[in-house]
Amino acid sequence: MDIWSWICDLPNSVEWNQPDSSPLEFQLASEENPTRSIHLKAERTSGSDSEAVVTFTVCLQGFHPFNAEKPLWVSQKCHLSSQNPFLPLLLQLLQEIISLSPTAHDSTCPRSQLQKLKPDPIQWIMDSHTPESLSTFFNLVFTTRLFWLCVCDAPAEAGSLYFHSLLAPTLQTASSKLASVLRTFFITVGVDTELCFMRTLGYIIAKWCIIRELGVGVGLKTLLPSPHSPPSRNENPRFSYAAEAHGLWILKGYAPVMTMKLTRTNGQKNQLPCIDARDSILRYALAHQQLEAHVQIEYSVGFHDGFIQVRARVDNVRLHVARLGFNQDDDVDFIEEKHFPSRVRVWVGPEIGATYVAGLSLGRSTENKESEVGIQKIVKGDFEKSHVSKVKASARSSRRLRTRSWRMDQDAEGNAAVFDVVLHDNTTGQEVGSWKPTGPTGDEAVNGLRGRYAGANRAFTKKGSVVIAGDEYGEEVGWRLSKEMEGSVLKWRIGGEFWVSYLPNQTKGSYFETRYVEWCDEVDLPLIHAKIP
Repeated sequence: MDIWSWICDLPNSVEWNQPDSSPLEFQLASEENPTRSIHLKAERTSGSDSEAVVTFTVCLQGFHPFNAEKPLWVSQKCHLSSQNPFLPLLLQLLQEIISLSPTAHDSTCPRSQLQKLKPDPIQWIMDSHTPESLSTFFNLVFTTRLFWLCVCDAPAEAGSLYFHSLLAPTLQTASSKLASVLRTFFITVGVDTELCFMRTLGYIIAKWCIIRELGVGVGLKTLLPSPHSPPSRNENPRFSYAAEAHGLWILKGYAPVMTMKLTRTNGQKNQLPCIDARDSILRYALAHQQLEAHVQIEYSVGFHDGFIQVRARVDNVRLHVARLGFNQDDDVDFIEEKHFPSRVRVWVGPEIGATYVAGLSLGRSTENKESEVGIQKIVKGDFEKSHVSKVKASARSSRRLRTRSWRMDQDAEGNAAVFDVVLHDNTTGQEVGSWKPTGPTGDEAVNGLRGRYAGANRAFTKKGSVVIAGDEYGEEVGWRLSKEMEGSVLKWRIGGEFWVSYLPNQTKGSYFETRYVEWCDEVDLPLIHAKIP
C-alpha cells in the first residue's frame, strides 16, 4: 500500500488531461467479497492547469446499512500549481491527529492549548527525506487518521477490515523504517506535538493488542507475536529515536504496555478473556497504558597531550506510564491502578568493534555498606533495709538501618558504560522487577507497595513517574581515545532496557506482572577541537 506514490503521480496522470475527468480511485482495503472496500478518491475540481485543484475523499463501499458508497472524510483543496501541492494534505492529517489525541490522565498539555502546526517544518521534512522514507511516514500518518473514521464512525465490519488490512501491515513496515523521519519530525514540531502523536498511536496499538488477546480474527494473531515470545526489534510496534544536541545524548522511547515482553506473572497467559468480570475490567484498564522513557546523558570532550578524554554522566532519566484515553475526572473503575517502573538499565559507549578506545573508567564503586549496632545498658538497683542488697541489671541492643527504594550501580560491558537502577521493596527488601510470587495469593510482596503514590517515603511521584537526576546519580564515567581521532565525528551507541511492573495499589487482589522492552540507537560524538585565537 503506497498511497503517497499514487498521490504524487496524480498531476502527471493521462486520465487527468481533461478538467471534467472522472475521479481517480485508490483501493485502501477490500475483503474477499469485492463489493466491500475502503478506498480513496481524488477529484480534480477546476479548469485550467494553472488553477488545477484536487480534493481527496475517503469512502466506504458495500457495508451495511450503507450498501452504496458513503464518504467518511474530505480533505482541503490542494493546488497542483504550487511548489508543494500536497503539503496542505499532510498538514491537515497531522493537525487532526493531534486534535483527536486521547487525553492522558493528569496531562498538563490539553489539546485546546496546542498551536496549529506551521507549514515550514513539515515542508522541510518533505524536501529532506527520500521518497521511500517519506512514503512510509505518510502511510503511517494517513492510517492513524483513518482509525477514528473506520472504527468510530463506520460499521463494525469496516473497523475489522481496517485492523486487518490497513493497520497491521502499516505498523510492521513503520516500526523498522521510520527512525530517521520520525526523529526529524519530532525534533521540528516539538515535544508537545510528539506526545499527542505518540499517545494517539499508542492508543491505537493498545486496541489492536486487545483484539489479538481476545482472539478476534486469525490474521491479527499472526501479525503480532505473543508477549511470551523472545523480543525482536523489528516485530513489535514500539518506537524510539536518539539525538545529540547541546552536549546531551538523548534517547526517547514509547511502548504500549501490551507490546512489551511479559517476563513474570501469576496470571494466565491469555490476559483479557478472564472468567471473573472484575479481573477482566482490571486487565482492560491496564492494557490502556504506555511507557514513555526519556534518557539524557551529558557528555564532554577534553583534548590532552597524547589522548582525547570523553566523559559522560547521567543528567536525567525520566520514566512515565501514561494512561491512554481517560480523563482525570472520568468515572472509570481501576483508574488508580497502573504499571510502575521497576528497573532501568542504560548503556552508552563506542560502536561495537571500535579500536580507538584505550580504556573505560567508571565513577561509582560497588556499595559495601556498614551497619551500626548500638548497645544500651541499663542497671537498676534496689537498696532495702536488709543485710543483703538487691541489684538488677539488664542490657538492650538496637540496630538501625537506613533503606532506600532505588539502588544505583555502574557496570561495564566491553567499552560500554552501564547505569543500572533497581527498585526494591522497602518491606521485604526484594527486587521488584525480578520477584515472582510463590504463595497462593502472592501477598508477601504486595503490602509493601500498596498506596505507592502517596506518603512521604514513596518511591514515585504523585503521578507514578520516576525521575533520576544528576544530583543523585551524578558520578561520571570516562573513555580515553586515540589522538588520531581528533577532527572526526564518531558514532556512539546509546540504549536501554526498561522494566515495568504491576501490583495492586488500592484495589483488593494479588495479580502481578512485569514487562520488559529494549531500545538501542546511535548518536554523534563530535571530536572537533575549537581553538580560541
